[in-house]
Amino acid sequence: MLLEMIDVNKKFDDDTIIREVSLGVTAGQSVAVTGPSGSGKSTLMSIFGLLLQPSQGEVRFNGQPVSSLSDDERSRLRNRSFGFIFQNPQLIGSLSVLDNVLVPARLARRPNLDAAAKVTLESFGLGHRLKHLPHQLSIGQKRRVAIARALLLGPEVVFADEPTNDLDQELAGQIGEYLLSLPKSGSALVLVTHDHHLAAKADRTVRIDNGTIH
Repeated sequence: MLLEMIDVNKKFDDDTIIREVSLGVTAGQSVAVTGPSGSGKSTLMSIFGLLLQPSQGEVRFNGQPVSSLSDDERSRLRNRSFGFIFQNPQLIGSLSVLDNVLVPARLARRPNLDAAAKVTLESFGLGHRLKHLPHQLSIGQKRRVAIARALLLGPEVVFADEPTNDLDQELAGQIGEYLLSLPKSGSALVLVTHDHHLAAKADRTVRIDNGTIH
């Protein structure tokens, strides 16, 4: 198993958001997580992606427990092995499209990825937008920049939280199909979505309701 959580609980104050959840994903597999708003989907993804610590239970990557790692160690692991696509693209307003995509490479001190970033952006139809700032882009263009940024370092696991939200049907379909093609290259995909049509195309679909997996 590439990444798994075992008997995970997550509490915020007195509220239990995640309850005894066990879930795993293998290399080259896509897993879609569905459920109503407020059911714990984004919290589940944040724990799986080592952005949040579980209150109880364990997260393992390549069979090794990672919950006990220091903040710096978790950060290095995330940067090296994970790619994140959030509902909000979270682009840096003062940086160009190209520089936003290159942020993970600079954090990882991996030079000479400019050409790879340009190729990815061109494949997303953004070759003419490399020097534009985020405020000059549409929401669909921002989402594509965020995806290019997440994929730049060739992550082993890609996490996508409502990646087609707020997009028109055609663009949502294109982005959804692209993300679901990632496992063909060996990456695992964890997809949080309200789109049941998109979720049905994943290798596996789980539903979370009131913090519990069904």
